[in-house]
Amino acid sequence: MIVCQCAVVSDREVTAAYAGGARTLAQACMATGAGRDCGSCVFSVKRLVCEHGETLALSSTEVHVAAS
Repeated sequence: MIVCQCAVVSDREVTAAYAGGARTLAQACMATGAGRDCGSCVFSVKRLVCEHGETLALSSTEVHVAAS
């Protein structure tokens, strides 16, 4: 399923980023390219990372980094 329309990033790519060591929202976004344009996907990306065992605090800093 596509989670980021702008960068055409799938849930599988986010899962692969997690497997590769991305443990925060910002790391997952940097690894996949998600969240860099409009940022509307960051909550979906966060959910996917959290489903893999990490509890993330969605801070304004992470959203800013992910969306830039």
